[in-house]
Amino acid sequence: MAYYHNQCDSYFVESHVDQEKRFRDGLRERERRQKWETQLAIAEDLSQLTSCEYRDDVLQHMETMEGKTLPDVASIDIQTEIQWFMRPYLVDFLTEAHCAFGLIPETLFLTINLLDRYCSRRIVYKKHYQLVGCSALLIAAKYGDRKDRVPTIKELKQMCCGLYEEDMFTQMEWHVLQTLDWIIGHPTIDSFLQMALENVAYDPEVEHMACYISEIAMFQKEFVSKRPSDMARSSLALARCILCRPQASSTEWAAKYDSDTLFTLSKQLLRPSKVLHTKYQAPHLSRVSLILEDVLSRQASISKCYTNAPPTPPSEKCSEGFGNFPHNGTPGTPTKPSNLVPSMNNGCPTPPITPTHDEYFNVDQNPFKTNRNPGLGGIRRPPTPGSLPPFQQHAVPFSLPPISQMAPMF
Repeated sequence: MAYYHNQCDSYFVESHVDQEKRFRDGLRERERRQKWETQLAIAEDLSQLTSCEYRDDVLQHMETMEGKTLPDVASIDIQTEIQWFMRPYLVDFLTEAHCAFGLIPETLFLTINLLDRYCSRRIVYKKHYQLVGCSALLIAAKYGDRKDRVPTIKELKQMCCGLYEEDMFTQMEWHVLQTLDWIIGHPTIDSFLQMALENVAYDPEVEHMACYISEIAMFQKEFVSKRPSDMARSSLALARCILCRPQASSTEWAAKYDSDTLFTLSKQLLRPSKVLHTKYQAPHLSRVSLILEDVLSRQASISKCYTNAPPTPPSEKCSEGFGNFPHNGTPGTPTKPSNLVPSMNNGCPTPPITPTHDEYFNVDQNPFKTNRNPGLGGIRRPPTPGSLPPFQQHAVPFSLPPISQMAPMF
């Protein structure tokens, strides 16, 4: 066996040629990256221009499609076996499956729409209710999600604890598509939210809060037949109100929300699903469930403080010593007590009483004595103008003869 006794200088040491090659490879990679970034920027600009040009047409088409793909609550009401109290349990199950497979938000909204549309047209047995929901989730995932995230039938069977055979999922999937005439496309609430938030600054809390409110509405019967556009606008307005964000201007599409829908949504925030509450505690969803819980607790404490506040005393006690005020709104002198001594009514001092006409002029022959008020000292004082009748003001008091004894003037 031959050995090399002379050490090779270039065997473990990089040569000058290798360094130049690596430098040229770096330049080519940098140029390729710059070209890719330039193409991406051009594509984004073209997409922005195209979206601005066709935005109104796309929005009009979405509003037309949502009217054609709405479920009917009255038809679901006549179901013989499934009842509305079963709906939250199935929606909780579908929400957990949606999170487990990492599907996009639009898939969950489309799943609920397919489920409700199928129940509007077919009689569903209680034992097949979960099977219909799983088939709707499978169809929605195949329609709009990535292929590597679409759940398999074997995974769905495991999630149902082996309650259904694998061929039952295939048969139900085909039956749902046949019932809906293969019309799967439905503009969801998430699609309208993206349209409303397209031209505004990105705010993840507002977007996640609006999605959280919209998913709370999926559990309730009142919102099954509501248009997704109305739900998106109302959810977005309510989310901005909760987070103290400025509302959209009156000229924007997002400002045309329904006040009744918004009020009904606000009443459902007090009882969210535990599964949904846990889902939106995640950091990548801005922990909006905890934010909403904190806002509601602060509002409850404020309303409790107002409820336990002492009552305001009635206003009659403040004017008790000043007599009754006129009810016609015209100003007038308050009625005062009959005594001449100043009094204290509810802490308010009452001024002395102005003597009336009788207290001055109802006297005997002696002008220094009085019949009714000896405390005046018998001193005749001029009357106060307001205390005399109108025809006796600013004149010496005297008595007129009867009208029958007066001589005619003409």
